[in-house]
Order: sequence, then C-alpha cells, then structure tokens
Amino acid sequence: MSACRRYSLVIRDRFSGVERGVTINLRAAIPAGLTVLVLPVLMGLGARWSVTPELQQLRAANSALLVENSNYRAATGELTTQIQSLEGVIDELGARPALDPAQLSAMQKLPALIRSKASGGASNSVGKTVSLTSMLATSLTSPDDTFGVLRDLLQALESRLTNVRRDVERQEALAAATPSIWPAHGWLSGTFGGRPDPITGEPGFHQGLDISAERGRPVFATADGRVESASYSGDFGNLVVLRHDFGLSTRYGHLSGFTVRPGQKVQRGDVIGFVGSTGRATGAHLHYEILASGRLINPLQLLTRPAVP
Repeated sequence: MSACRRYSLVIRDRFSGVERGVTINLRAAIPAGLTVLVLPVLMGLGARWSVTPELQQLRAANSALLVENSNYRAATGELTTQIQSLEGVIDELGARPALDPAQLSAMQKLPALIRSKASGGASNSVGKTVSLTSMLATSLTSPDDTFGVLRDLLQALESRLTNVRRDVERQEALAAATPSIWPAHGWLSGTFGGRPDPITGEPGFHQGLDISAERGRPVFATADGRVESASYSGDFGNLVVLRHDFGLSTRYGHLSGFTVRPGQKVQRGDVIGFVGSTGRATGAHLHYEILASGRLINPLQLLTRPAVP
C-alpha cells in the first residue's frame, strides 16, 4: 500500500516576513474539491426537477386557456350571427306598411272560418322565453353557461319573431284576398236578399248587388286573385269568376265584354270587363256576388272603399 501523498502550502506575510504552512492530504482534498464543484450543479438540477411539475401545470393551463379563448371566439361569432338575423327580421317587420283601416274593417267582417285560415297556431316560444329568463338568474355558474343560455334565448326570440313574421304575412295575404272595393262606378239599384223578381215580379232572393252604370264602363277586380272563368253563363250573361285565397271568390255578371282569360292573375283594381246587359237583364248594370267557402255573403258588408278612380 502506497503512502498517501501530502502537500504543503506556505503562506508568507510580505510585510512582517511571518510564514505559515498548511499541509494538504490529497486523498481528502480531491473529494472535498469535487464536492465543491458538483454541489452547485446538483442544487441546480434539484431546483429544476422541483419546478418541472409546476411548469407542466402552467403549460396545461395555458393550453386550456387557448382552447377556451377559441371556444369563446366561436360562441361570440355565433351569437353575433344570431343577433344580426334578429335585426334583419325586426327591420323587415318595421319596413312593412301598416294595413289600411278600411281594409282591416272589411277583414274583420269576414266569416270566422275565413279569418281562422289566416291565423297562425299558438307558439310555445313565449313559455320557453320565460323559462330561459329564470335560467339567467340561477344557472350562470360559468361563462359557458352564460353563452349557452344566451344562445338558447336568442334562438327562442328568433323563433318568436319568425312566427310573428309568418302571422303578418298571412294577414297581408288575407287583406289582399278580401274583396273590399266597389267593382264599378255607378249607383246601387239592387241589394242582397229577398226582393221581387225584376222581370216576373214574383218573390225571389237576390244573390248579390246590382250596380247600374253606363254600358261600357270598366269593371274592376275587388281583390287579388286568379281568373277561374270568363265566358257566357246563362242568366248571368257574360260572367267573370275570380278565385281568391282563403276560400273567397267573386262573380261579375251581365258584362258586355272581357279583358281577362281563365288562369290569368289579377290584382285589386285591375279592369276585368265592362258593364253590359247580357243574359237576363232589364238594363245595363253589373251583378256582383261574393262567396266565402262556397256560401253567398252580403257584399255590402265588405265594400269599405270606392272603386279605383
């Protein structure tokens, strides 16, 4: 076994000349030196290992925030689209002209069966809106809940506005189909109901109105519709029949001529023929009838506006 090497380190004070010596055991010095060198490295590694879980947690949290932020952007974009859709429906409803009061009055005098055809069904969107309103106060435990409730609420409002728009459109369609203007310029010479026959004098039932006017005066469509027939028809003479929506139809008899043909679309105020005395008539006049679901009704109750100028 070899002897352990020792080294002497001499330290001399240059001013006083005093010398001091230190003997170093190499075997003991090397581990001590290595310890001094390695200890900081080990401490650094230990510190890094101790913060690694925290770094992983931070990275996971950052990833979750990025996903959440992306989801919020998507949800915000969806809500924006829904809001724009609602604004479009509201603007469209606001731009629609109000129905003429005289036209509304005529519509209100239609048989209940006809009016019911233009009425929309009951919607449950109001109840849904109420339930969502209560959810706003009780279920908003996270931003996701908030976005979800707002999304459902906007969908309910959009559904409600869609129903309102459909109801408005059907009311407008009913207004267009309601015969509300006088079909010719002239004077009333025969009313709806019982009266003596103008030729035989016997008691009878008059199915419409007689409007006396000069031969050749224009006859107007009293509502939007389609020409069902335009031909000669027995006692009616030259007869035009218009078919309107919601089960309404009108007849125009004793015409001297036609300006329309079967299948043609017409609008309220269009000229469809001319006053005459064809068929069973004692003079130039227009015979005018209104039928609702195939049943005759008194035209006077719907004629709220004069014929077009």
